[in-house]
Amino acid sequence: MAKTGYNAVRWMRQRTQDKRGGNEKPDDGFTREGPTLAALTDDYLEHLHILNRTPEAVESRHCELKPFLAWAEERGLFHADQITRTILESYQRWLWTYRKKNGKPLGITTQRARLGGVMNFFAWLCKQHALEANPASEIELPRSEKRLPVEALSITEVEAVLSQPNIADPLGLRDRAILELFYSTGIRRAELVRLEVSNLNREKRLLHIRLGKGRKDRVVPVGTRALRWVEKYLNDVRPLLMINAAEQTLFLSGYGEAFNPDVLGRKVVQYIENANTGHKGGAHLFRHTCATHLLEGGADIRYIQQLLGHEKLETTAIYTEVSIIQLQAVHARCHPAERHDDHVAAPVADAPEKPGLPAVAE
Repeated sequence: MAKTGYNAVRWMRQRTQDKRGGNEKPDDGFTREGPTLAALTDDYLEHLHILNRTPEAVESRHCELKPFLAWAEERGLFHADQITRTILESYQRWLWTYRKKNGKPLGITTQRARLGGVMNFFAWLCKQHALEANPASEIELPRSEKRLPVEALSITEVEAVLSQPNIADPLGLRDRAILELFYSTGIRRAELVRLEVSNLNREKRLLHIRLGKGRKDRVVPVGTRALRWVEKYLNDVRPLLMINAAEQTLFLSGYGEAFNPDVLGRKVVQYIENANTGHKGGAHLFRHTCATHLLEGGADIRYIQQLLGHEKLETTAIYTEVSIIQLQAVHARCHPAERHDDHVAAPVADAPEKPGLPAVAE
């Protein structure tokens, strides 16, 4: 029996839940006997849930704290009152010297995030009176770097990626609709997997994104081409994938359920790699490409900010720094050396090099 495409769906549904992809990770193995650092971390994460933080935000904070918990337990540090400023500075040095499996150091952004997570955790412990003094209060974060995002896909490269799914197969048609929606709207991966059928207004070509980053709703336009692909998926494919008639998720996996974000992310990465564009990335590369192409097409940056759901304009402004096309146009129009005055001769092709300024035409 085939194990790819729609022919694999029935086989996939025979799997028990524990054999499916995207399952919960096993226990982390940290010590939780008594008020240990790990046990207090669980309380802290529960507190964030109570404050209505998004699941993604809580998981991000968890990921920031896990390396510290592992580092501390390896050194016999199990309780919060054992942690001093000197110990945290030692952890900071460890982050600086740590090398990943590929031999590269942790990025400054990663180091700042992990230290920042620890600092927030200890500040919370003091508020809860679990500690009398905050050992992280005077820790200085590494200086942040202002780095440009990866280069966006060109229009030709986008079309190459979009053509990768096998649209003759129902699952390939579904994937094409997903990629088209990523490119058309710049939607985040976590936002797409939460979409419901009712979030798409086909008549007005609008997409209602519920509980986006920071639990903020927004409405974005959907391009005509993307809408056609999504409608074809809704008409021809979704009924084949649907097991539970009450399921409202827009894009269904082979199990008839919402996608696990990591599983969907790996699918997009694979399509980009298969297109041989030379780019590496996933769903976020489509988000970045959508914003860059809109800017190069003349869209006002504030409209792009609204489309992407950025809280601060400064976050969107990064695209003005990576869109080189507009800068090239301004350079060609305004730079004195680009103005071809009639009395200044251009260098003659294949002429021998001579020192000094270009000769003045007689």
